[in-house]
Amino acid sequence: MTAPANQPDRLRVAHLNPRAPTAFSLTPDADRCAAIAAELGIGGLSKLIFTGEIRAEAGEAWELTGRLRARVTQPCVITLKPVKTALDEEVERHYSPHLAAPQGDEVEMPDDRLEPLGQFIDLAAVMIEELALALPEYPRAEGAELDTGPQEPVADTRRPFAGLDRLLRGGEADQG
Repeated sequence: MTAPANQPDRLRVAHLNPRAPTAFSLTPDADRCAAIAAELGIGGLSKLIFTGEIRAEAGEAWELTGRLRARVTQPCVITLKPVKTALDEEVERHYSPHLAAPQGDEVEMPDDRLEPLGQFIDLAAVMIEELALALPEYPRAEGAELDTGPQEPVADTRRPFAGLDRLLRGGEADQG
């Protein structure tokens, strides 16, 4: 599986060979990685590699399989210290010309790996989306603990009518 040296970010579907898989390999340069990190709101993106292949499926559909590898830096949710995380994710997408493009605000898709097939398959968009999905939601620095401070006793609210009988018997609820 060798990819061309000057790999485009988008592949025109009409130019894909339906009889043989089309290999791809995207490795954005440092400037592009910095732009992606800014777009995703993360502290840094020191490595990003997206490799795989696209092959024809039955019914004029196409399948994209690949692997996303990245090293990201995010702030710890507790201490705000930088947390470095290595990501290694399998990617699988299916593109079908028989699937309508989503319209409206809320659209229910039958499968999250199934997408409508247009004139292009945008490898860069798939790479950024998969990276965003793979990011840890709550990165924590090693040893970071959430300090909740001294614990105050919590009023027992499980029995809100516990003193009602004393109140009804003559106002003794203040003594209990």
